[in-house]
Amino acid sequence: MVDEARDESKKEQMALVLRFPSTEGFIQERFLDVIHVTDTTALTLKKAICKVLSDNNLNVQDIRGQGYDGASNMRGEWNGLKALILNDCPYAYYVHCMAHQLQLALVVASREVHDVHNFFQNANFIINVVSALTKRNDELLANKAAEIAREIELGELDTGKGKNQIGTLQRPGGDAVGALKIIMSFDFVFILHLMEKIMKITDVLCQTLQKKSLDILNALDLVSTTKVLLGKLREDGWDPLLQEVQSFCLKHEIDIPDLNSRYVDVTKSRKKHDNTTTLHHYRADVFNVAIDQKMVELNDRFGVQNTELLTLCASLDPRHDSFDVSNICTLVEIFYPADFSSQERAHLESQLPHFQLDVCNHPELKSSPSLADLTIGLFKTGKAATYSMVDRLLRLVITLPVSTATTERAFSAMKLVKTRLRNRMGDDFLRHYMVVYIGKEIAAKITSDEIINLFDTGSRRAEFKLIDM
Repeated sequence: MVDEARDESKKEQMALVLRFPSTEGFIQERFLDVIHVTDTTALTLKKAICKVLSDNNLNVQDIRGQGYDGASNMRGEWNGLKALILNDCPYAYYVHCMAHQLQLALVVASREVHDVHNFFQNANFIINVVSALTKRNDELLANKAAEIAREIELGELDTGKGKNQIGTLQRPGGDAVGALKIIMSFDFVFILHLMEKIMKITDVLCQTLQKKSLDILNALDLVSTTKVLLGKLREDGWDPLLQEVQSFCLKHEIDIPDLNSRYVDVTKSRKKHDNTTTLHHYRADVFNVAIDQKMVELNDRFGVQNTELLTLCASLDPRHDSFDVSNICTLVEIFYPADFSSQERAHLESQLPHFQLDVCNHPELKSSPSLADLTIGLFKTGKAATYSMVDRLLRLVITLPVSTATTERAFSAMKLVKTRLRNRMGDDFLRHYMVVYIGKEIAAKITSDEIINLFDTGSRRAEFKLIDM
């Protein structure tokens, strides 16, 4: 998995992360290196990757998956990085970072709905107004603290009147008045509550996609459940949402429009007004359209992941009706011919029926929630040796990358390591520092005596000792 970003000294750095199953079957994502590249063309990145792999005694031919973001230099069909890697290793199957796809789906869907797009612009304006002056921010925090204290004292969630209302904040002129008018409008409150419900559904998917232990089939299942929940929100969520918004407006003394009156869009000419009611506008033009647009984007962006490879991989789970021996054999024959000889494929075919019955009857294996957990269970129960060919295939499938979140975390670490005051840090020192910083659990196993012995093996004139202070 690869991603690139600029460091504090404006150098283009490329982070390289390896994803692989451990001996025990756990999915590991290890930061390998950060490389300074002169440019971000696909050929430059590919040469840098091959050099790092070679320096670490790793063979490009052993790559079985590659994951990047959606940049054109990465996913280009002819000259992109994925195409260049596939030329050297035809079994390094590319998976577009699913966390990145989710972000793009939500952003594009929000832009397509005019009212939702205006809401986020207004929200950004309000944040800038409040954070522009420390006095405003302090007043807002103090007001919120007083509101919470009063609720605790009264033992209720309803906000008291008077000093606990946002309206009691000092009202300076200019932008602050405009921001307050936006906050106290029914339109802003309605879309705020709608976005909260949508984001609560998609947040579970977003957080899960960033987990290292997630396999790609489990990720796609979670995408499907997210779409189902969005569909349920569209069918059954209107009445609870409207009641919640009206209750919020009454509580905070926000004017509620007559929902049966004609809706007037101030952005249109008065001569072009139709007989659309306010209720129809918020339900059909905002609520339904916002959810429908999210569904369309999720289908478009995650639908491309349902390739033949993933369809055949879905037949690997013996607890589901989709388990199919012929499809699994086809999966090995088409996508992993370099990893199984003809004799091993025959062994795999004979092991699969036993594997299915054993997993479905075993008390520990049948409760495994995903293929990754099933791989771990096979090792723990000692059945990985019994079904060696099945275990090998499972490890190949769970190696397919899901997201590039680990590479993003590497860049977050780089910002902590190479700061404005340490912007002259060399590339070699940065690389070594980041390996130790990110791999803390590995570095913690190295003792001081081992470090001393390593230094003493060199041609040092002075003896290196650890002095007790």
